[in-house]
Amino acid sequence: MTNNTRHLTVKTEFEGRTLEFDFPSFQIGVAEYEEGPTGCTVFTFPEGASTAIDARGGQVGKTGDYEWNHAICLAGGSLPGLEATGGVSAELWDRHDRSLEDMPLVSGAIIFDYGWRDNRIYPDLALGRAALRAARPGVFPLGTRGAGRSAGCGSVLDSGRGEPSGQGGAFQQVGPTKIAAFCVVNALGVVLGRDGHVVRGNKDPETGVREHPLASLARRLGTGESTDLPAGNTTLTVVITNRKLSRRELTQFAMQVHSSMARMIYPFHTLMDGDVLYAVTTDEVDHPELSVAALGMLASELVWDAGLSI
Repeated sequence: MTNNTRHLTVKTEFEGRTLEFDFPSFQIGVAEYEEGPTGCTVFTFPEGASTAIDARGGQVGKTGDYEWNHAICLAGGSLPGLEATGGVSAELWDRHDRSLEDMPLVSGAIIFDYGWRDNRIYPDLALGRAALRAARPGVFPLGTRGAGRSAGCGSVLDSGRGEPSGQGGAFQQVGPTKIAAFCVVNALGVVLGRDGHVVRGNKDPETGVREHPLASLARRLGTGESTDLPAGNTTLTVVITNRKLSRRELTQFAMQVHSSMARMIYPFHTLMDGDVLYAVTTDEVDHPELSVAALGMLASELVWDAGLSI
């Protein structure tokens, strides 16, 4: 079953858990094909926003890579899912009377989400358009929604021990500075709680016990079993602030936050992962009392909160 052999129904309204927050400078739209199931999650910035991109791991799938974006699209579907980014761009183009020199800029990245389903349906142009049309401020669906609809994590050394995951979000305001963090966890590694214990992934299907990957590795090394890792893993992250940041500051901020996520996901940035983080500033407020390093510390904890909310 593919996009060309089935009439697909777009879904943009969802029940279940949501993150609600006060940050009107951007909007979020989510759209899914239940027939997949698969989907995309779009962050749109009506005035445009400065962006730094930090990509790591051996299997990155992304497009755009712009330092200024009107939207960022996260999608399932592996490489064909990048088509959804084109749908977002086309919808923005149709909305505004733009000249050929004033193209809407959209960057996007994908996860490989076929491990949890048995078809080849992917987020396409129509789904990207639908997600942008559904965008609204201050509401983010949590769990198996949008780009995280068929996400999973924690396969590590055994694909049969992985668990469904999804997308998560968190928000904090410190004085005039707002920080919002969102992630789609489709990682090879497990998700760790702040106490270091596994909260998602590497779960024994018979006993239900989750094991730290190091324990699994030690056992395999002791018995001489293979330590090959399954392919098709990615964690996509978007961190947005309204604090004014220079290009150098925003780039370092992105690196700091992305590096911090190794506390939450283990292992992280492997050869079999394609991790991408978008750091975005809407450049609205000065807050010199809050240093860029301190901002990164707050955002790092917020991303961990987001990962635990999936």
